[in-house]
Amino acid sequence: MTTSIVSETETAPADKNFLPGPVLLLGAPGVGKGTQAKALMAAYGIPQISTGDILRANISNGTDLGKAAKALVDQGTLVSDDLVNQMVADRLKQPDTRRGFILDGFPRTLNQANWLDTHLAADSGDLPVVAISIVVEYEQLLHRITGRRISPAGRIYNVYSNPPAVPGICDVDGSTLVQRPDDSEAVFMERMKTFEAQTAPVIEHYRKRGRFEVVDGDRPVEEVTAGILSALKRLRKDSNQ
Repeated sequence: MTTSIVSETETAPADKNFLPGPVLLLGAPGVGKGTQAKALMAAYGIPQISTGDILRANISNGTDLGKAAKALVDQGTLVSDDLVNQMVADRLKQPDTRRGFILDGFPRTLNQANWLDTHLAADSGDLPVVAISIVVEYEQLLHRITGRRISPAGRIYNVYSNPPAVPGICDVDGSTLVQRPDDSEAVFMERMKTFEAQTAPVIEHYRKRGRFEVVDGDRPVEEVTAGILSALKRLRKDSNQ
């Protein structure tokens, strides 16, 4: 299947009879994956599965997998793919995943992607993973991240797209706006390097299998959501032919 950039502006209402199956949302820092994941959850009633949440839950609950992971974390060692895969496998057994789920932070490596495909194929009732990449131009992402300013009460501004009336001052309570350390250009560039290094093989993995589309993320939130819903339906139609 030829990869296309989706640019629909029409509303794409969700079909309650449609089975979204496993969905992987890809995108660089700042593209709005979290916002779009919430939209998919609302549209189809499927959960968002975060490997970070799973890891913390296993450690907190003292499971065997959690104990093994905690020992590695305490040593400053990365948790192995094998441990992460086992935690994901346990989570996918829960009944709320039957119609589908949104993957967050997994698969992060080609090894994890291959494992996931094999795991889902072992159950003939499981649909394969489809991957949708939200893309925004580098300069726009840089402005989204480095232009962000936050008040002590949590109100968010952006010096480029949503500036306060008085520079550096919250419009509501007059407090001083600050830039978080993580929103610096240096941190953003490092995060982009990591994203590109980790994600490129995963994107190619799903592209080669005809289960990948690109959605333009530099549009209003509702239009991006419509593009994702439309892309998902096309991908599911193609995968079932």
